[in-house]
Amino acid sequence: MTDQGLTWHKAVDAGDLDEGEVTTCPVGLKTVALTRLDGRYGAIDNRCPHQGGPLGQGTLENDKIRCPWHGFDFDPFTGEAAGGPDFNVRTYPVDVRADGVYVGVPEPAPHVRTVSDVLVETMTNWGVDTVFGMVGHSNLGIAEAMHRAETAGKIRYFGIRHEGAAAFAAAAYGKLTGRPAACLGIAGPGSTNLLTGLYDAKSDRAPVLALSGNVDSSVAGKGAFQDIDLLAAFADVSVYSAMVRSGSDHAELMTMALKHAIIDRGVGHLVLPDEVQILAAPAASTSGPEGRMPDLRVSPPPASVDQALALISTATRPLVVVGAGAKFDMPAIIALAERLNAPVVTTFKAKGQISDAHPLACGVLGRSGTPVASWMMNKADLLLVFGASFSNHTGISPYKPIIQVDTDPMMLGRFRPVTVPVLGDAGVAAAALLDGLRPNPVLVDQRPEIAERWSVWRKEKTRRAVKRLDGRVAAATVFEELDRLVPPNAVLTVDVGNHAYSFGRYFEAAEQSVLMSGYLGSIGFGFPAAMGAWAAAPDRPIVAITGDGGFGQYLADFTTAVKYDMNITHILLNNGELAKISEEQRSAEYAVWQTSLQNPDFAAYARNCGGYGRRVTDPRDLGHAISEALSHPGPAMVEILTDPATH
Repeated sequence: MTDQGLTWHKAVDAGDLDEGEVTTCPVGLKTVALTRLDGRYGAIDNRCPHQGGPLGQGTLENDKIRCPWHGFDFDPFTGEAAGGPDFNVRTYPVDVRADGVYVGVPEPAPHVRTVSDVLVETMTNWGVDTVFGMVGHSNLGIAEAMHRAETAGKIRYFGIRHEGAAAFAAAAYGKLTGRPAACLGIAGPGSTNLLTGLYDAKSDRAPVLALSGNVDSSVAGKGAFQDIDLLAAFADVSVYSAMVRSGSDHAELMTMALKHAIIDRGVGHLVLPDEVQILAAPAASTSGPEGRMPDLRVSPPPASVDQALALISTATRPLVVVGAGAKFDMPAIIALAERLNAPVVTTFKAKGQISDAHPLACGVLGRSGTPVASWMMNKADLLLVFGASFSNHTGISPYKPIIQVDTDPMMLGRFRPVTVPVLGDAGVAAAALLDGLRPNPVLVDQRPEIAERWSVWRKEKTRRAVKRLDGRVAAATVFEELDRLVPPNAVLTVDVGNHAYSFGRYFEAAEQSVLMSGYLGSIGFGFPAAMGAWAAAPDRPIVAITGDGGFGQYLADFTTAVKYDMNITHILLNNGELAKISEEQRSAEYAVWQTSLQNPDFAAYARNCGGYGRRVTDPRDLGHAISEALSHPGPAMVEILTDPATH
């Protein structure tokens, strides 16, 4: 209710406050220190004018409120300070009613547009509509601007339990869509916690916006609480990093961060000092992408196209290799492969970019791959490589003639020279090659051989899938069921570990999108990435596939998925150890040491968090459990006990 410019709010129920007690009470947007003394109630501003100490958490001594931080004394009824009138605090009227004690506070002043509003408006102009983060003392100004934007329907904000999960979620969003999401942390540890997820984005060339609250500029560099040099800390992980200062062109700094993130496919980072966030905004307008962004689909030079076409005309068994850099260009690449009857193999990061049901698809190449892909690689006499950078895990034969297409000149011949490097957009280059194609007259139709190799491999997969283990389920069985049950339009997020190798070998992708921590290979990626994928594509089924080691790192964020009702199905392969590390120790002829894990009942944990949880130890129960989880409208987990020795 309103009375003479005051809005009255119920502070406590009648009788809740004891005689001689002071407490903190929120009243609207204000917080007061409410006192009951000698049968009277008094309300004064909760904030001590010295350093902002919470007076309501203090004590009553000699009929005065003593600040819990530095011992300043205040009269609970008049707000007078023992230190003199310069330290007096405001008082608020109190009305004791039948149902409780009410405090009257002035109506909030009209909002004055701030630097944070400019930053958030510019961010949304650039299409950033999703933020993952944790609100804290040094980012409250930007957080309040995000709150206003969320209320206006401009952004969605997801409060996470660990900033590392926020960065992984934002990286996954960027990998899936090619557009940046934002992650938010406070000064010091809140921002350094972002770094692992941001290094994942850097390694896999995913656009992300990172926002760091920071200490007040007046104490920065003096060793104050949570004061670290964030520009130095983020220098290596970001493609752009800047401090937002009072006199900065604030909209331009946000524009630069986002333009770099999108064009350079990496992390754009801004550091926001506490006091700058709440400064009144200058009159300058916000910025956006109009007139800023070129068409990035660059055509390759005609001379390199001619060189590539000449080499293709000599090949009888060409093979196409696609990496994650070709994710958004697959129709043109597949059309080229079909004209050449060329097998198509993918890097592990690019799994799912061509359906394994396609007659030219051979699955993943390399350590996580299929024998179909390695067989066809060995038989090839020319490799056409699109958007892959020849990692040591990829398995691309270096001694064969290679045509490599990439938009980044630094990726061309990255580790060793290639026969024909082609600088250009993968889709544009594939279309140019198709347009000028002069295939060898004795070009081999390799489709029958591909079909034969798949037949051999599928028989072997079936043999492994029917193995029965005592109280455990074979990994091949898990992925046979996922093959059968996961919808073709799903997004699959895969963690790091033995389960990932099994996924690469056994799971046959239809039209699913697959996200993983590719070049960084960070354990813990899988479940936070599923949150990012859900935010990016809430209408698609989202399936996280992790091991017990990876999920254990961010398991608290299962509660985040429950809080926001994220429709995520989590397939957790629990073998009770870091089995991939155990294998590496054995391979190096070391003793297996410190790889065992003490795990909870993860399915019970999921239920305790408010989601669906079911544990499977018998393969006969597996299909039903996965079907139930997929149909559950919210976070669901199927915990499958697997054998660390079989994958």
